[in-house]
Amino acid sequence: MIRIAVLISGEGSNLQALIDACASGRIKGNIVSVVSNNAQAYGLQRAQQAGIEHRTFLRKTYTDNQSMDMAVADYLQQQQVDLVVLAGYMKILTPLFIQRFNGKILNIHPSLLPKYPGLNTYQRAIDAGDGEHGTTVHFVNEEVDAGAIVLQAKVPVFADDSLDEVIERVKAQEVRIYPLVVAWFAQGRLQLRDEKAYLDGQQLATNGYAAD
Repeated sequence: MIRIAVLISGEGSNLQALIDACASGRIKGNIVSVVSNNAQAYGLQRAQQAGIEHRTFLRKTYTDNQSMDMAVADYLQQQQVDLVVLAGYMKILTPLFIQRFNGKILNIHPSLLPKYPGLNTYQRAIDAGDGEHGTTVHFVNEEVDAGAIVLQAKVPVFADDSLDEVIERVKAQEVRIYPLVVAWFAQGRLQLRDEKAYLDGQQLATNGYAAD
């Protein structure tokens, strides 16, 4: 059973999906800690309700980003964490943090990467007139939203869609695919090698499907 830490900043819908998947045995692991950079994050209440240890690290209490990230990294290593899962963690991780957990950090991003890295992805897709949007689970490297892609889910975008309708459609896919990818990692099926993602020993293509 691997030891998982989940980093959040907000409501925690993906955190809840992971909590449920661990509880049901779909993920062969335990969430040993939830970390937030926002003391008001509702996800902290989800952790408390599930009996999971949770900690808040606030940027204002540290001299710089790296000092904060090293404090978080030290804490996670004390917890003997095998996997760091970013679930709406609205902070760019520093290179030293990423290096300490290289190959052991997953993120979910609300776009079909490499399209629309960064923020406001839903509105950017709507403004561009895209007929589809989606979400991507990927390993984290030192470039923002640029790590090896593991799995993507696509949703349609209709001409009369509101922003909220697109968001809800994507979120429904996020809570489906993120626990699946974490389960793969927990089973030892998913690895990062030379900045490429492998599932069952087969390299995954940039869209998350097995490469030829």
